[in-house]
Amino acid sequence: MARLQSRVLTVPDEIRTFPQGRVEIFDLGDLVVGRSVFDPGWRWSVDVKPNAGTELCEYHHLGVVISGLLHVVMASGAEVDIGAGAAFEMPPGHDAWVVGDEPWISLDFAGMRSYGQPIEATGERVLATILFTDIVDSTAVAERIGDKRWRELLAQHDDRMRFALAQHRGREIKTTGDGFLCLFDSSARAVRCAAALRDGVAELGIKIRAGIHTGEVELVPDDVRGVAVHTASRILSLAAPGEILVSATTYELLAGSGIPFLDRGTHELKGLTGLRSVFALSDGQV
Repeated sequence: MARLQSRVLTVPDEIRTFPQGRVEIFDLGDLVVGRSVFDPGWRWSVDVKPNAGTELCEYHHLGVVISGLLHVVMASGAEVDIGAGAAFEMPPGHDAWVVGDEPWISLDFAGMRSYGQPIEATGERVLATILFTDIVDSTAVAERIGDKRWRELLAQHDDRMRFALAQHRGREIKTTGDGFLCLFDSSARAVRCAAALRDGVAELGIKIRAGIHTGEVELVPDDVRGVAVHTASRILSLAAPGEILVSATTYELLAGSGIPFLDRGTHELKGLTGLRSVFALSDGQV
């Protein structure tokens, strides 16, 4: 929940260093502010990529520049120089490097909770809670409102999702056109993130649905693999508009969390053997 607060940005809660740069982290609870200091010669694909384990930076950044000049290139080929005094937004899927002999110093208000932290080696299997979301009847909505308005609506949806991820310490793996695939190290945070997104996009006049499962996944560049991922996807396909469904595994992990659920019975999930129990988040407090 948002609250009135103030923080002097002089003593960080954490400092993350990497070659030719560092990020100072200031934790305000739901919001994390990052003060980035990238030295001359710093380049994301050289200095941060080994920790990130992705081909491009997959974080969404929003902030202001204090000093220096940064050149940013998107996967699409779009590029821009961002200098002192500028406000900036960098969508996921970019490389960037410092131009000139002055450090690039910025304050970043999005995507900094886990930026620069090492991730597990590619191919390693880890236990995680997987969240799939999508927009209900997205094709019909796009046809009804037109391409321009749909792009604007989708961008607003994505912004709300990334804000919810930052609040609940989730990791965006990829977008699926009209939804997201994300990982969490907490089942409760995954459910609360899905609920926050559902409530947030309701203000936009759209509905989402979500499927959540906990299991082992294999980390690969820009994606995750494994039966657990397929299970979460199949659970998503069962969800009604506005509904958040979880597997029995996730439900059991949430025992004692106080998060209320309703039994939605057992189902055959396409491509998976046996009947699986599924539970729906109720309208109670999460």
